Amino acid sequence: MSELKKRLSSILESPKHNTEEKLEKVCHLLDQEIPYFNWTGFYFKNGDKDELILGPYVGAPTDHTIIPYGKGICGQVAISNETFVVPDVHEESNYLSCSIDTKAEIVVPIFKDGKNIGQIDIDSHTIDPFTQEDRELLEWLCNEVSKIL
Repeated sequence: MSELKKRLSSILESPKHNTEEKLEKVCHLLDQEIPYFNWTGFYFKNGDKDELILGPYVGAPTDHTIIPYGKGICGQVAISNETFVVPDVHEESNYLSCSIDTKAEIVVPIFKDGKNIGQIDIDSHTIDPFTQEDRELLEWLCNEVSKIL
């Protein structure tokens, strides 16, 4: 994981790319390096509204470009301010289905100046694939991402 962290850091620190491009490159790298990450994307608070808007992502197109706070896993994280790991989405009553292939999801909030301003959302086509190492990596990444926003 330390090699992956170095590569992620070099993307985020690159002076050649704007923030949007950096976030897209982060999604691509995670998608390439972790085989059970099947949809990787960012959502951000949509201005003053209590909703999230889709940012850069890699994976199948999604209808969920706007997610109200409280709706689905992403909407819950926008309110709870805590990482949410869902080993099996079919066991989760508040799950918003993006794809019939999705079996598990992890959502990690991004904080800037103490405020929850967005999140990284990862879907997997495998049941219960996410490890403690994945969680730690993504929480570290969200902290690093907050520095460029």
